[in-house]
Amino acid sequence: MERLRGLYRYFSLFLVCLLLVVGCRATTPDTPKTRGGDRISIGTTLKPRTIDPADSYELAGLFIIYNVGETLYTYEPGTTTLKPLLAKDFPKISPDGLTYRIPLRQGVIFHDGTPFNAEAMVFSLNRFLKNGGEPSFLLGDTIDTVKAIGEYEIEIALKRPFAAFPALLAYPGACAVSPKAYEIGEGKFKNEELIGTGPYRLTEVTSDAFRLDAFDRYWGEPAKNKGVDVQIYLSNPANLFNAFQTGAIDVAYQSLLAPQVRKLREEAENGKWKAIESSGSAINFMALNFNSEPTNNISVRRAIASLIDRDLLNDRILQGQGIPLFSLIPTTFAESRPVFEKRYGRRDVEGAKQYLKTAGYSAEKPATVEIWHSSGSITSSTVAAVLKALSKRDLEGMIRFEPNSILGAAFFKNIGRGLYTTALSNWYPDFLDADNYIYPFLDCAKGSPKTGCEEGGARGQGSFFYSQKMNELIDRSRTESDPAKRTAIFAEIQDILAEEVPYIPLWQTKEYAFARNGLRGVIINPSQTFPFWTIEGKSTS
Repeated sequence: MERLRGLYRYFSLFLVCLLLVVGCRATTPDTPKTRGGDRISIGTTLKPRTIDPADSYELAGLFIIYNVGETLYTYEPGTTTLKPLLAKDFPKISPDGLTYRIPLRQGVIFHDGTPFNAEAMVFSLNRFLKNGGEPSFLLGDTIDTVKAIGEYEIEIALKRPFAAFPALLAYPGACAVSPKAYEIGEGKFKNEELIGTGPYRLTEVTSDAFRLDAFDRYWGEPAKNKGVDVQIYLSNPANLFNAFQTGAIDVAYQSLLAPQVRKLREEAENGKWKAIESSGSAINFMALNFNSEPTNNISVRRAIASLIDRDLLNDRILQGQGIPLFSLIPTTFAESRPVFEKRYGRRDVEGAKQYLKTAGYSAEKPATVEIWHSSGSITSSTVAAVLKALSKRDLEGMIRFEPNSILGAAFFKNIGRGLYTTALSNWYPDFLDADNYIYPFLDCAKGSPKTGCEEGGARGQGSFFYSQKMNELIDRSRTESDPAKRTAIFAEIQDILAEEVPYIPLWQTKEYAFARNGLRGVIINPSQTFPFWTIEGKSTS
């Protein structure tokens, strides 16, 4: 226990020192050109690689695209409730689930004055499919053809039925773009331009800032402010932290360190500013390799699942800024079931010992389990160290964890090559549906019980789990249109997940934004996008 407490004290001291040192050395960039009045200034560390919707696959780019472009469907701000946007209504689906007819909204224009119609939407979706951008597979794996069947109606034919297809169409990169301003062709991207139909038009881009002005010809309810200035603090949380504290920006969002969030939350409680908290959709988990010893033994996997203390990880490492997770599907979704809590409790040391004994391990003959993670993740490093300390303290040496790290690019490449016994990783969903936490993890297109998964999501995520029953359940969940039946299928999938333990869910993220007093309507979406148009009111210090 003393060693464990020492580890906690060391980690807390390390974070505090890091915050102080970096904070003292940091310099705050120039404040945005326009402050106060009816414009809002937002600070972030997210620097986009590109803002071309057909090539943007990172939150940094989607952060801007979401506010300038519009998709056929979207979510009510702050929720996972899907609604039509550029679509006039939800699609009419053929009996075989392969054809979607979508009526489009009329009276919409692009920021360059080009009218929006079916031909423009078909152009935008085909550009996403054919230009070869990083996210093109999202639609390319599902869509067969897109065509206009009237001035304001399109028809999309799928390669195979997919019940979550409307949610996939809400991906910000699938937004409509002006046919006059863009081209279809391999690699034909515009990294610093964006002409959509949204409530803002992009009027200026610099190396560290974006200027968005309210679009005065917007078809819908206008933005509650006249524009937004986004200031990028070049991946330096200390600069973002200092800028908000000194009043250089109105809103701070993504990505502050845990001690910085804690301090800003404490000061918000004292009325200095506002703290906005939301349960995010990103999850953190441990993958267990079915093709590696000793995790190829189900009793060892269950022992590790029994040992995990999510409450301790959240309190001591995340400083209360996470949500303990007992399924791969976050609690944000109605389909989520706390199957690991039901199967293994919140922590069961005696159960872990019994599982290890069943597998033939003891203090004299311990199970050696490597834990790999990206060397760039302080959080994963500390989780691995805590698990090592817990196993040594509570399991009498029956299991020996050996933490290892490697650079991020190599780490993620090696996961799919099967080089790691276990791996600590995270997942940010591409679209908000329970399917996006199941199919990419548990589906296996090719494999067998003997070889494990040779091709598919289970291989890519590092578990190499293969189950014909799981494949059949996933296929059923993707074709079932009845929500209640689909939820029941997901419940069965999660039961198998807890039984077989190819992954151990650890926590889902909490998201935080901070706003100056006087501002209203600051909302964080479960997808981590951030609606600018709901923010109103003048800031006060």
